[in-house]
Amino acid sequence: MKAQIEIGSDSHGTAVPIDIEELLATRLLVQGNSGSGKSHLLRRLLEQSAGLVQQVVIDPEGDFTSLADHFDHVVIEGAGYSPREIEALAGRIRQHRASVVLALDDLEVEQQIRCAASFLTALFDAPREHWFPALVVVDEAQMFAPSAAGEMAEDTRRMTLSAMTNLMCRGRKRGLAGIVATQRLAKLAKNVAAEASNFLMGRTFLDIDMQRAADLLGMDRRQAERIRDLQRGHFLGLGPAISRRPVAVHIGEVKSGGKNAAAELAPLPQTGAEEMGALLHAELAEEAAETVHRPPPAPPAPPAAETLVESIAKKAEERAPVGQEAATAMPAGDIDSVMRDMAAEEGATFRPVSTQFRDFATRCRERGIPSAHIDMPGFRRRFAFASAGIHQLDDEAQASIERMAQHVADDVLAPYLAIVVAAARGQGTPDEDHLAQVYGTASPGRIRRLLEHLERTGLIVVHEDYGGARTITVPGIEDVLA
Repeated sequence: MKAQIEIGSDSHGTAVPIDIEELLATRLLVQGNSGSGKSHLLRRLLEQSAGLVQQVVIDPEGDFTSLADHFDHVVIEGAGYSPREIEALAGRIRQHRASVVLALDDLEVEQQIRCAASFLTALFDAPREHWFPALVVVDEAQMFAPSAAGEMAEDTRRMTLSAMTNLMCRGRKRGLAGIVATQRLAKLAKNVAAEASNFLMGRTFLDIDMQRAADLLGMDRRQAERIRDLQRGHFLGLGPAISRRPVAVHIGEVKSGGKNAAAELAPLPQTGAEEMGALLHAELAEEAAETVHRPPPAPPAPPAAETLVESIAKKAEERAPVGQEAATAMPAGDIDSVMRDMAAEEGATFRPVSTQFRDFATRCRERGIPSAHIDMPGFRRRFAFASAGIHQLDDEAQASIERMAQHVADDVLAPYLAIVVAAARGQGTPDEDHLAQVYGTASPGRIRRLLEHLERTGLIVVHEDYGGARTITVPGIEDVLA
């Protein structure tokens, strides 16, 4: 099998090869400022070697997903999977020798780093029988192996440095050949950069990066000035897989294209300033209002005492006299209707339980409904059922849910029931805003802690992927749906 590929040509037009077998043993470091052609170089390398060796690409910008249009690469959107799924996918990738692109562009920076670290660690920890040779390309490597702590959490930094160090230092014995590309050598951890024996250095302007690049290429300070003058797509190469002496390389053409490539100039719209201003400001307030987090509504003010007395007296006159026998025969559904009316009012769940209970007792007296047999704990549980909308289900489903909720604590009953009712109605997972309204809070953090508590106690199972999408499963819901 042919083990060499053509990466480009030198200043004389002679082809410059890269020995893939040697590259697998000696790794590669690519440096170049933004716009130097670094991604184009990686794309050329991947395209030329696609039929020779398995390839795994860590792609923080989604720039290499177009490889799937021309080759057999599988694109994995990191935002759509949980940490455990990412690890399982990495294991299957090594087992089946699949070439993949892990696209992380839909994640925030720290989530990108954690996802990539979990993925690389799982590649590294694959069973010995799956140690097949593979090129592992990490673009923007300074993100995943920073030389300084920066703004990421310390546990995230330790996690990603460990994964990148394992890839570059110990990966060779496991068949993993790291190819790391960075905009700045000074920002890349030295123990990661030092493990590469092959170098392709593109244009860079900062003295510290030029000097480090020149040192790696074995050039003196005067020769280092060449690095500043390199054109886009031109690199200086050195290493056992490329050349024993520094060679200037003009990277060849590629088939696929990056979705983030700079577009050509296009004509500006022929719109006057007045018309453009109107377009910019049209319905601006409405759009801004939709994205602003609204605080919870203030609880309704209690009615004045005089008004309340008059209202009670008026309803008593309109009502026919009710004896004790008739009162005890009053259907329980009337109490539930009072609960539902209270729960439907805006801001009802944000009021203290004691205030809700007094309001409930007053409404029952107004309607002539006996409520003395319901104490505050009993009211709290029944109000939780009303707030969750359990009355929207049929009688059999309501009975099943009531059995499921028998041992659920009063303070978390309402949001738990909201999750169960949504699952029973086939509506999926309630969003945080709905759970916050039922729970009577405006704190997203409190909702996250609530879900963690419900999961620890075994009431729900939470599945959350790197992109933040959350799915909640309720054990025992099958009985309700049956």
